[in-house]
Amino acid sequence: MVEGCRDGVGAGRIRLGMVGGGEGAFIGAVHRIAARLDDHYILVAGALAATPEKAQRSGAALGLDPARIYDDYKAMARREARLKDGIEAVAIVTPNHLHAAVAEPFLKAGIHVICDKPLTTTLKDALRLERLVRDSGLIFAVTHNYTGYPMVRHARAMVAAGEIGKVRIVQVEYAQDWLTSRLEETGQKQAGWRTDPSRAGAGGCIGDIGTHAYNLADYVTGLTATALCAELTRFVPGRALDDNVAIMLRYENGARGQLWASQVAPGNENALRIRVYGERGGLDWRQEQPNQLRWSPFGEATRVISRATGAANAAAARVTRIPAGHPEGYLEGFATLYSEIAEAIRAARSGEEQPADCHFPTVSDGVKGVAFIETAVKSSKAGGRWTALSR
Repeated sequence: MVEGCRDGVGAGRIRLGMVGGGEGAFIGAVHRIAARLDDHYILVAGALAATPEKAQRSGAALGLDPARIYDDYKAMARREARLKDGIEAVAIVTPNHLHAAVAEPFLKAGIHVICDKPLTTTLKDALRLERLVRDSGLIFAVTHNYTGYPMVRHARAMVAAGEIGKVRIVQVEYAQDWLTSRLEETGQKQAGWRTDPSRAGAGGCIGDIGTHAYNLADYVTGLTATALCAELTRFVPGRALDDNVAIMLRYENGARGQLWASQVAPGNENALRIRVYGERGGLDWRQEQPNQLRWSPFGEATRVISRATGAANAAAARVTRIPAGHPEGYLEGFATLYSEIAEAIRAARSGEEQPADCHFPTVSDGVKGVAFIETAVKSSKAGGRWTALSR
C-alpha cells in the first residue's frame, strides 16, 4: 500500500484543513506529521484554536495563508466549500465534546472528515453523524491508529484466514501511569480536558484509551461483542471521571473477553497489548514492541514473526515502509490510516470504487466505540450488571 499510494501523489496532493491542534496541542502535531509522512496531503487551512489571537499565531507558525486562518470552524466550512481550491478533507483534533459540532458543517459542505476518537460524547450524536455520512456519500474516518500497525494487520489476516481456529478468548489491555497523581490540578492541558466531563464526556480512561483497546479487539478478531460487565473506578481522590476500567465481554460466536484499561498503573507508559486464543493457537502483540507478533500453534513452540521479514504476510507488507529492525510505530500507524484515507478520497474524486484492500476505521466503528463507552458506564453504575451492547 505505501509504495502504491506514493505513486498516486502525481494525481495531486489532497488539500487538508484542520480544526483544533494549535499551539500547545499534542495530537494536532501528530496528525500533521502523519498526513505528510507518505506525501499525500498539503495543509492549506485551519481553525486551530478557540481564540482569534491564538488561531492566528498557530496558523502563522504553520505557514498558512492568513486568508485561510479562521477564527470559527463554521465560517471555515462555508468559505472553503466555495473556493475553487478549497479543502477536500478536514482533520478534527479538538477535545471530544466538539467532534460532533465540528463535523456536521463540514459534512453538509461536502467535505470529507478525518476525526480523532472517540467519535462523539453521546451515542445520540454519533448516530446522527452516521446518518449524515450515509446520506452524504462522503468519507468519514476515525483515527484508531493502532489498526495501522503492520503486525496488527498480520494478526487480523491470520484470524480471518482461520489460522488460529475459532476464537475462544480475547484478552486486551491498555495501561498507563501518567494520571497516577492529580495532574489535572497543575494546569497540564492534556490532563485537564481528559478528566473534565464537560469536555471528555461520560468516560475518562475508558474514553481516552479503553476505546482503543476495544477497537483493537474488534479489528483483530472480526468479532462483535454482544454484552459486557464493567467496573469503572476513580482511584485518585476528587477526580470526576474513571481512571481504571475492568470489563468482561461476551462475543457473538461464544468467545469470552476481558479488557483492562488504566491510567494509574505505575510502571506502565503505553502498554497496549492484545492476546487472542483460538482452537488451534494463540497470538500476542504488544504496542511497545511493535515489530513483533508472537504466534503459538497448539502443541508447538512459540514463534516470533517480525515485521519486514519473509515471515510477515501480505497484509503486513502492504503497510510496511522501512527495512527490518527499524521500529515502525505510533506515527507510522497514523500515517498508514492517512494513506488509506487518501486512496479512498482519490477513488471518490474519479468516481471509482474504493480498493478492496484499502481500509480504515469508519464512522460506524466510531459509533461502536461510543456505544461501548455508554454501555460500560451504565453497567458500572448498576453495580457491574451484565448489559447488552447496542448501537
